[in-house]
Amino acid sequence: MQNYIYPVIAMIAAWVLGALFTKILIPFLEKKQFRQFVREEGPQSHLSKTGTPSMGGIAIINAAAAASLAVTAIEGSLDIRVVGIIVLMYLFALIGFIDDYEKAIRKNNAGISPKQKLIMQFGFSIAFAVFAAFYSYANFGLVGGTEVWIPFIDKYVDFGIFYIPFEVFVLVAFSNSVNLTDGLDGLASGVTTLVSLFMVIAGTAFCFMGEPVIFGAVAGGCLGFLIFNKNPAKIFMGDTGSMALGGVLAAGAIMMKLEFLLAIAGLVYVIEALSVIIQVTYFKKTRKRIFKMAPIHHHFELCGMSERKVVAMFWAATLVFCILAIIVMNI
Repeated sequence: MQNYIYPVIAMIAAWVLGALFTKILIPFLEKKQFRQFVREEGPQSHLSKTGTPSMGGIAIINAAAAASLAVTAIEGSLDIRVVGIIVLMYLFALIGFIDDYEKAIRKNNAGISPKQKLIMQFGFSIAFAVFAAFYSYANFGLVGGTEVWIPFIDKYVDFGIFYIPFEVFVLVAFSNSVNLTDGLDGLASGVTTLVSLFMVIAGTAFCFMGEPVIFGAVAGGCLGFLIFNKNPAKIFMGDTGSMALGGVLAAGAIMMKLEFLLAIAGLVYVIEALSVIIQVTYFKKTRKRIFKMAPIHHHFELCGMSERKVVAMFWAATLVFCILAIIVMNI
């Protein structure tokens, strides 16, 4: 139980800070007119969300960063690894912020181009992957460099020259997947809370210190934000939040070499991204759609489910996937 004290402290601190920062941020964003502009081709029920303040991710990441730095300093685990993860979170938040800012200025939902976004994502991801190749480790430092833990066989496998491309893929894929998941009130913030709490359990089980504190702080920041982001949402996290959350989840998992465990616990993110890939690919080939709308959470909405029921279903699915990841971790 002793190992969970600091992550729990970080979670509570970030929870309070996240709620406080979000409450302060809402009137500020309204005054600056940083508002959400819902795309017309989306569900018609979402058009009423137009004008809701966006960029709420600023509150989440600042709460998570402040709690992480303070608690790891107290714990004695504040080191270059912790700083590297937090820096990566802010770099991905910067990508999202630029995108959100462009949307606010242009008063539409286009933002920066996908090409511009990918160039920045790949650039930051390559830098972090190289950093991880030098500073990531596991098993009390006995495993490091380009090795990754593989579930089911319970072994660390050296990815060698494929390590950098693999980690770049993990970072880019997760940041975009969380971004796609952020489409309903409370969906991304709730799912990320559960996944982050699982990563606290996983990191502690693998005897890490700083990383579980960061994940605890991320969970707390999301919980504080969720107070205002639950349906009907008073604020959205925007790309500023979703990009940062995807980045910090991936970065923390990379430093602990638990990328595959994250993919299992965060299977909702994977399903959301796959639904878009499948929909676009199938439509290009046949001019027909498999889903009523992608990402898949919109499909369930258009099938007649209320937004709250869809979100509850995805939260429940995430809980199941996290339990599955715990089982896999202990096999």
